[in-house]
Amino acid sequence: MSATTEARSDERILQTSPLRKLLGRPELGSVVGAIAVFVFFAFFADSFLRASSLSTVLYAASTIGIMAVPVALLMIGGEFDLSAGVMVTSSALVSSMFSYQMTANVWVGVGVSLLVTLAIGAFNGFMLTRTGLPSFIITLGTFLMLTGLNLGFTKLIDGTVSTKTIADMEGFPSAREVFASTLTIGGVGFKVTILWWLALVAVASWILLRTRAGNWIFAVGGNKDAARAVGVPVTKTKIGLYMGVGLGAWISGQHLLFSYDVVQSGEGVGNELIYIIAAVIGGCLITGGHGSAVGSAVGAFIFGMTGKGIVFAEWNPDWFKFFLGAMLLLATLLNAWVRKRAEATK
Repeated sequence: MSATTEARSDERILQTSPLRKLLGRPELGSVVGAIAVFVFFAFFADSFLRASSLSTVLYAASTIGIMAVPVALLMIGGEFDLSAGVMVTSSALVSSMFSYQMTANVWVGVGVSLLVTLAIGAFNGFMLTRTGLPSFIITLGTFLMLTGLNLGFTKLIDGTVSTKTIADMEGFPSAREVFASTLTIGGVGFKVTILWWLALVAVASWILLRTRAGNWIFAVGGNKDAARAVGVPVTKTKIGLYMGVGLGAWISGQHLLFSYDVVQSGEGVGNELIYIIAAVIGGCLITGGHGSAVGSAVGAFIFGMTGKGIVFAEWNPDWFKFFLGAMLLLATLLNAWVRKRAEATK
């Protein structure tokens, strides 16, 4: 046998076919679904294709996507965070009440809020790794505690279930520019949250695909015991992933605060399921070890198109949850089919 033939038969240097690469992408199913949803509403809603409508859809997608990205990374690492929704509200409440009570520049409150949300994420990760309890139990406990703290502290400090206005405080205009401004492009306004969302997707994709930390995330999600056996810092990786959720909650919380000036202490309950569903629609597996940041962005975009598309089509918005459940089931089935096809082509 010639050297050339031997080289061609060496599996170590065989090139992966484009089809196999395509079928192996976690977000493939969600991209197909997004195209289908786009075509569907473009046909049934006359105003769906307008530039202003696109702006509205992207804004709705970004408010979900900012949290769906770190939640997707956490799910790839094999864990959940049921406290993610109320943590967003906690972030906003800390910024608002600290700034108001201390009569400080609002940026001081923003900084304190960042420390608090990172600490909450670290707490979740620490409790998970030290106790060995399922993340469902750990973060459900955190969810309940934060729900109570949000309401209790707000009523204790402000006397009502909402915060006091901080619109007239120093630093508010500049903070609003960073977290809640509107950029005008071609006569159409686009919220700055879209940029935050795209930046998070880019950074998360780089971490997953180009860094050692990304390899650790996939490893601990696939099999944490095997990962630990080959030297992967499982504890640090999981704590870091939960702190990533805290970072996303901080960004979303500041947008919430500086968009509306005041915060209702009961907001955020139930949003954690929306973030998880967006990640699952985007190709993340419930069992961990598979998914992508881009997929979570596509999942959030599907959310935005569906929620606003129903409005543009002038349908009863009560049907939104039905469409949401149907999309979740279809996306899960499609992702499973794509994985089987990818494995069959190996």
